[in-house]
Amino acid sequence: MHKILIIEDEERVASLIRRGLEEQGFSVMVAYDGVMGKKMAISNDLDLIITDVVLPKINGTDLCKEIKGIKPNLPIIMLTALGTTDEKVEGFDAGADDYLVKPFDFRELHARIRVLIKRNNGNTSTKGFILKYYELEMNLQTKAVYRNKKEIQLTPKEFKLLEYMLNNSERVLSRTEISEKVWDTHLDTGTNFIDVYINYLRKKIDKDFDKKLIHTKPGMGFILKEE
Repeated sequence: MHKILIIEDEERVASLIRRGLEEQGFSVMVAYDGVMGKKMAISNDLDLIITDVVLPKINGTDLCKEIKGIKPNLPIIMLTALGTTDEKVEGFDAGADDYLVKPFDFRELHARIRVLIKRNNGNTSTKGFILKYYELEMNLQTKAVYRNKKEIQLTPKEFKLLEYMLNNSERVLSRTEISEKVWDTHLDTGTNFIDVYINYLRKKIDKDFDKKLIHTKPGMGFILKEE
């Protein structure tokens, strides 16, 4: 039985999510503030965390950073009443694996939980495994990224996006594919967070080099290619 921790200060919302998950066969724990949520996250063997962004004592974004610092592979879904691009980027930069805007359909939450748990259970050791393309090199064990032997600092989501592009180099990747494969979610046409992250990568990967590797194909998507 998979164990899920809900961190939500609105008791009615927490109760509704808990009941829905228990009906689907999950074991569910609930914390009503960030401090208690952190304690429960660290002291229990969990399969996934669902946390609100606005929480007493420790907000959801800071809480996500602290939990990921201790348990980097524990999937976290963030809930919020707002769904702006800036807020999503902030959540993903904190280490969140997915993001849902309230109010949401419970079936959507359940589907995303299944995807994240399945992905996490399927993780295999990548010790010593290196991805390379042109001057770009990524170490999946140490999380280090280099271009022409110059180290590049990436956030967790930037790293995951670049990893997917390296694994699919010289192939055009649509926004929908990136959304589904990198963020395990369907593309939200109301925001442009994928474009934001592509621009972040460009500034770090291409800015200080004459030859650019990340390119936009208008109307189609993006490609990692030596041109």
